[in-house]
Amino acid sequence: MNLIGYIVIVAIITDCLLHGFADLLNLKMLSNKIPDEFVGIYDEKDYKKSQEYLKTNTKFGWATSFFDLITILVFWFGKGFLFLDNIVRSFDLNPVATGLIYMGILILFKSLLGLPFSIYSTFVIEEKFGFNKTGWKTFIMDLIKGVIISILLGAPLIAGILLFFQYAGDYSWLYCWVAVVVFILSVQFIAPTYIMPLFNKFKEIEDGELKDSIVSYSKKIDFPLKKIFIMDGSKRSGKSNAFFTGFGNNKRIVLFDTLVEQHSVSELVSILAHEMGHYKKKHILKNIIISTMQIGIIFFLLSIFISYQPLFDAFYIKEKSVYAGLIFFGMLYSPIGFFTGIFTQYISRKNENEADRFAVETNENIDSMINALKKLSVYNLSNLTPHPFYVFLNYSHPPVLERIKPLASYRPSHT
Repeated sequence: MNLIGYIVIVAIITDCLLHGFADLLNLKMLSNKIPDEFVGIYDEKDYKKSQEYLKTNTKFGWATSFFDLITILVFWFGKGFLFLDNIVRSFDLNPVATGLIYMGILILFKSLLGLPFSIYSTFVIEEKFGFNKTGWKTFIMDLIKGVIISILLGAPLIAGILLFFQYAGDYSWLYCWVAVVVFILSVQFIAPTYIMPLFNKFKEIEDGELKDSIVSYSKKIDFPLKKIFIMDGSKRSGKSNAFFTGFGNNKRIVLFDTLVEQHSVSELVSILAHEMGHYKKKHILKNIIISTMQIGIIFFLLSIFISYQPLFDAFYIKEKSVYAGLIFFGMLYSPIGFFTGIFTQYISRKNENEADRFAVETNENIDSMINALKKLSVYNLSNLTPHPFYVFLNYSHPPVLERIKPLASYRPSHT
């Protein structure tokens, strides 16, 4: 074990311990007293149910994290990376094909190990708390479709990265940076039209009060809305959500059918006003820029370490390769990824508050926004009182009480 090996193992274990500690603090914040803002919204039975949901998922998270930790350590110190490397090299294929097989086997191995946990989460935990609507047929078909899409999209991308780093020389990281950014943007563009319909049905919203209200609001704020869809989210879960997709003048609003069933028209418009606020406040553009810069930094650092022999020595491999370097660098990068993740989540929470303010100032209906947030929390059994340290590590959205309290101070602008 060399210095790089110690850095990786300390980072992995520290990450587990920090999140475990945050989980404990989070559980200690639980109280039988319903927050004042939710009195009359949450009854005692459902509030207790939401706390049981948190406890169950926390314990399940500990089990999965412990299993993942033990698996990676056993595979690593059992020289599993070396064993697999010797096998794929014996096929005597070109470096790109060898790398695809090596990485494909690791991904398949990890997916198979995680499958029982996914099944338990879906068919035991989510079922117990009344969320699961997924049948075995849907679950299996989702797996098959996911694998096919991953191969069709992921294999060419990985092959391109391997190709560039194998043959493109000093500027390989730059070529990879550009290629990956173009790939990500392209997938975001085609996903709503070609990928997402493989998993869910999208039906254009019918004429009526809801459609008229959404269209009227989008015109008011000059939001380039193209189409509004209802998605059959109830096919898999009782939870609800809303989002918009598309670029330029091809914006599409998507509402879960569960969301439409649970909320009034004014509440739905408030929810969508929040989503549109992200666009008007340029949060999406800013996130793309931040992500693009992060990808560039990652590939630049990768270009430094991908042929660094001590990195391979840490995993008991003497013969360097681009594909193994990608895997090992990913593990070495984890400490940096931990801190960048905290930063991006902080930015995300800030953006959510800005979008909330935009929604109430432009839609001029504070009560509908507050009621919508409360209902979303109740229907999704959200934790109303998370510990600040847990929020710091894990939340991309502010806790619901931290979103509701500032809203009362916002006043509509009449410019």
